[in-house]
Amino acid sequence: MTQHSSATRTGAGPLSRVGLLWGLAGVTAFSFTVPLTRIAVTGGLSPLFVGTGRAVLAAALAATALAVTRQQLPRGGQWRRLVVVAAGVVIGFPVLTSYALTTASAGHSAVVIALLPAATAVVAVVRERQRVRPMFWMVAAMGAVVAVGFAFLGTGTAAGLQWSDLLLLGAVVAAAVGYAEGGLLARELGAWQTVSWALVVSIPVTGVLATVAWWKQPSTAGAPEWASFAYLAVVSMYLGFFAWYRGLAIGPMSSVSQIQLVQPVLTLCWAAIILREGLTWPVVGGGAAVIACATVAVRTRMSPTVRQEEYST
Repeated sequence: MTQHSSATRTGAGPLSRVGLLWGLAGVTAFSFTVPLTRIAVTGGLSPLFVGTGRAVLAAALAATALAVTRQQLPRGGQWRRLVVVAAGVVIGFPVLTSYALTTASAGHSAVVIALLPAATAVVAVVRERQRVRPMFWMVAAMGAVVAVGFAFLGTGTAAGLQWSDLLLLGAVVAAAVGYAEGGLLARELGAWQTVSWALVVSIPVTGVLATVAWWKQPSTAGAPEWASFAYLAVVSMYLGFFAWYRGLAIGPMSSVSQIQLVQPVLTLCWAAIILREGLTWPVVGGGAAVIACATVAVRTRMSPTVRQEEYST
């Protein structure tokens, strides 16, 4: 690993097979996150500790990698953008999903989180100042309505949306912002450098929260829960982003982001295999509807008529 060894071009262009493969590797790594988080938070580990403790462990790995390879410090506005990435994918998504999965099933959560590709595309359009067809906004909005509708109907009660669903929707927004900003920043800092610096930046917050969580609720977890936590820290929180941000940086981001559409499918499979969760028709139908909306949204955004205005930092 060398300085900016994974930094790539900034211009949009044809889909790179290399970018596609890196993106697929990242998505495969992330697809285990929801079921393994479910195991950790229901088996004796505090959801706050699971959400922040894994970031602390990943930050230790990141700091070591940055020091050993003697990476240069980010400059100026890059620090502010790293804070955005950290808030979204290091703190926001892990903490919100950890709390949600204390009550929501992995399959139900995977369907709501399936909205993420469309949400990421929306944030990327706004962030990169792209002009897209009105249909893009219509389909993206439809995907949000379908996801919320599934969450509402999936509760099976008159109370409507549960707190877990609101937490999952918040996690989608947080991750979308972090993914889009991280993909852009990876073009300047490099893929693994971006996630590494984001983890380091988050230490003052994640370190305090993890300590408080452990003090308030000491662990009663066994080997399966700690093994799940280790995966979340090393792979979901760190190594997976090496591949994902590298794929987004090689890009174009709008094309590589499509690979994320397979993530909920993989997650549903892992939930069925690992957690023995049955694949009910509402879950399958809801997942298919959300994925279909996300697919159309991303493909509409990729239309040849789109004119991108470069964003300069």
